[in-house]
Amino acid sequence: MAGNPRNGRPYRRLVAAVKAQGDPCARCGHNIDPTLDARHPLSFTLDHVVPLSRGGDLLDPANARSMHRRCNSARGNRMGPQPLKTTRRW
Repeated sequence: MAGNPRNGRPYRRLVAAVKAQGDPCARCGHNIDPTLDARHPLSFTLDHVVPLSRGGDLLDPANARSMHRRCNSARGNRMGPQPLKTTRRW
């Protein structure tokens, strides 16, 4: 029986490589603090451009990008550009 592929060494290497690039969040554009605890809403998570549930490749570097945990959760498994939420107060 195979284990969870996200616990494997190749996936951890991909996460470390993307995190080391220090790119801002792909959804909101703000910087990601690498020192935050993994459970913090503004911590780093690896987002897949094409969601895994829609056929995206887990280990493809071209399918990986940096995102805040909160932004990644809000995006879900949707594809395409996501409009940023704005308020009426400018």
